[in-house]
Amino acid sequence: MSKPITILGIESSCDDTSASIIQDGFVLSNVIANQSIHQSYGGVVPELASRAHQQNIIPVVDQAIKQAGICIDDISAIAFTRGPGLLGSLLVGVSFAKSFALAKNIPLIDVNHMQGHILAHFIKDRKQENTSPRFPFLCLTVSGGHTQIVKVSDFLSFELLGETLDDAAGEAFDKSAKILGFPYPGGPLIDKHAKDGNPIAFTFGKPKINGLNFSFSGLKTSILYFIQKNTKENPNFINENLNDICASIQHSITTILMEKIIQASIETGITDISIAGGVSANSGLRKALKETGINHNWNTFIPDFSFCTDNAAMIAITGYYKYLNNEFSEQNISAKARLNI
Repeated sequence: MSKPITILGIESSCDDTSASIIQDGFVLSNVIANQSIHQSYGGVVPELASRAHQQNIIPVVDQAIKQAGICIDDISAIAFTRGPGLLGSLLVGVSFAKSFALAKNIPLIDVNHMQGHILAHFIKDRKQENTSPRFPFLCLTVSGGHTQIVKVSDFLSFELLGETLDDAAGEAFDKSAKILGFPYPGGPLIDKHAKDGNPIAFTFGKPKINGLNFSFSGLKTSILYFIQKNTKENPNFINENLNDICASIQHSITTILMEKIIQASIETGITDISIAGGVSANSGLRKALKETGINHNWNTFIPDFSFCTDNAAMIAITGYYKYLNNEFSEQNISAKARLNI
């Protein structure tokens, strides 16, 4: 019987330090250390993030190995996020991975963060039924820094069909939340209040962008002017209409996303449609994809909630498929703040 392929994944692209063990495609552990220090600053402070990663990475890796019930010598290779992300944060994960691989004389595997989000759909769990998209499929990747439509033809074959020309959808959520006075991160709070609001109570400016690209800067400006105008007339406007405002903002963003993925499906003829990235945890987007899928006879795929936001399991599963394909990195590889899919 052959030795199982055991991948240690490291994720440190932003403000979450994460380590995961994937064995033959099945997740054995997925440990995440969050950084609460950024809340008082209203956003992620890169220098503070990199320092926190340095403090967290060894305890997180140690915990992931213990939870997986394996020995350090069982690890076949180490996969790490090369980019895109905050350079200081990425450097911590890259440096650890290179040192670990060198010390244990095992292969080193670099992973594109956005590809990791997409391949989160292929993480298998022995405790539940596992379903995944068929190739080729379309993936709408939506996060704080990226909004993309990607055609996925194989585990390691990706084609970018459209992307945001300015702000990402996740940024639109967070900036709108800031306008409403929510603490960081505000996107989940918009989602929370939207559940009790009327999604068509208010309308905002909608961008007109050709093709499969996105734009959210105009929507953000429209929301800002709307709030400024109404609070000038009624200082209590936000408090009196909070749920409806949040529902309307969420509806506006998800409508833009759904219109583009519908267009992509029509143009490509692909009907296996998925979402990925941090914003795929948003209940409004998850509901919108399911409803749109029913209306268009799609097979829709939504990752488990724990694999939506940044996590090392998605890095480890990507590393697993790169391992099977003998795609390894050299020790001179470096982190990249900007990295195309």
